[in-house]
Amino acid sequence: MQTINPGNPIEPTPSAYGYPLLIKQLLHTPLAVNPEQEIVYRDLKRYSYRTLGQRIGQLASALRNLGVSPGDTVGVMDWDSHRYLESYFAVPMMGAVLMTVNVRLSPDQILYTLNHAGVKVLLVNTEFMPVLAEIRDKLETVQRFVFISDVPGDALPDGFAGEYEALVHAGSPSFAFPDFDENTRATTFYTTGTTGLPKGVFFSHRQLVLHTLATLGGLASPASQGRLHRDDVYMPITPMFHVHAWGLPYVATVMGLRQVYPGRYTPEGLLALVEREKVTFSHCVPTILHMLLANPAIRHTQVRGWKVIIGGSALPKGLAQAALDHGIDLFTGYGMSETCPILTLAQIKTPLAGDPARELELRTRTGLPIPLVDLRIVDENLLDVAHDGKAPGEIVVRAPWLTQGYFKNPTASEELWSGGYLHTNDIGTIDPDGYLQVTDRIKDVIKTGGEWVSSLELEDVISRHPAVSEVAVIGVKDAKWGERPMALVVLKADARADEAEIKAHVKGFAEKGGISKFAIPERVLIVQGIDKTSVGKINKKGLRQKFDGA
Repeated sequence: MQTINPGNPIEPTPSAYGYPLLIKQLLHTPLAVNPEQEIVYRDLKRYSYRTLGQRIGQLASALRNLGVSPGDTVGVMDWDSHRYLESYFAVPMMGAVLMTVNVRLSPDQILYTLNHAGVKVLLVNTEFMPVLAEIRDKLETVQRFVFISDVPGDALPDGFAGEYEALVHAGSPSFAFPDFDENTRATTFYTTGTTGLPKGVFFSHRQLVLHTLATLGGLASPASQGRLHRDDVYMPITPMFHVHAWGLPYVATVMGLRQVYPGRYTPEGLLALVEREKVTFSHCVPTILHMLLANPAIRHTQVRGWKVIIGGSALPKGLAQAALDHGIDLFTGYGMSETCPILTLAQIKTPLAGDPARELELRTRTGLPIPLVDLRIVDENLLDVAHDGKAPGEIVVRAPWLTQGYFKNPTASEELWSGGYLHTNDIGTIDPDGYLQVTDRIKDVIKTGGEWVSSLELEDVISRHPAVSEVAVIGVKDAKWGERPMALVVLKADARADEAEIKAHVKGFAEKGGISKFAIPERVLIVQGIDKTSVGKINKKGLRQKFDGA
């Protein structure tokens, strides 16, 4: 893209403060207007924002005493906790880089990411000590280890520099966080791609601050549905190691919300926290939502009005309706690791009282772009396609918080940014009202009989069968048609349905023009469970490998 220099830059007064967009600036408002608001970790710890500010300084002081300098990388292996929140701020605020370690990867992949990122100090929860023992002698750059435990007095393992709480307690709360270039790298984490080694993505202070403000603006825009406000109680249900928990902890902090961190996820534990702490705002992937709705405790938990963003993969209408039946105010969000992640939110523009079908349709759409997002659907020549809700194209995007490349991987970085737009590798449509709808991943589209069948659309149709609890659709090789759809279906408890019944259900939609006749699956397998990735998405690559040629 060509840029010009208009030749009239502002000339600041010598004493004026330029206010770099640094993560530390996100703390000013909550500490000024809501310093006594609570931050809760399970049933183990609760303290105020004022204490959070002090502990951030103490953590930075402790890390400096361990040898962390600006530019060094600090890795964290922990469940969702107040410690993670403190690391979100303290590490980048001191000019270091926070690496959030995906603890659900294999030990070999964790080892690769730690070495590739060049981690110098590693914070490790006691639950991940077996993984560390397996890879420790192969770590190339780690010089210090910090032990994390929820058990007071837990013995410090050999070779560890100290225990987290003891080190924080000994640190100074008055750590002087400096100003520096807002384009300084603040965070790094690794994508769980379906091919090759995990890829590192990275984000600057400026990008994280702008993503926080734009997401805040997007969530505060609606009159009521899905609206985030100062009286909300926030609890993440997506891992803090994955895309900064979608950036929502930064949003919750700048707003001064009461925050609840659940530790390791269990459905009973999550629902108990929702009930006890009066949680009103969360986010999760469809598999977690499915897990919560299937748990008997949901019947005794007050979830009416609980606002929940669903992302990570498509939200089937059957699952969405089940949540709405419980009174959950759910809606989808869209993004990816490379986009920090939020690009769109499926908020309802106008009141739709008396039209539940239309409301369900809009809540499960991919959504409307949040502020500052330039989102297009394009053909192979990067030309826009019609916004008629029918013409498909690849989703490409620009926003000020998109990763500028993959860490130490220039070839993949150029592919990601081919033509000056970030390529999502998703196929979608945009309707005349501006709503985006992802129809499939490029690699998941099923090419059969000369037509393209969307695995997501077929999953959505099958999910509406009353006996279906969960579904995944993949393409398998076929000598005549090239590929044919195969559906893997998990039934609801005590429900009954067979292959013929599921096929007949899809055929009924096809006869009404709701889906292509080529989408009627060749086979339907009734299974006990569906394989997931490390972040809870359906593992379609693994399923294709397992069932190809079946």
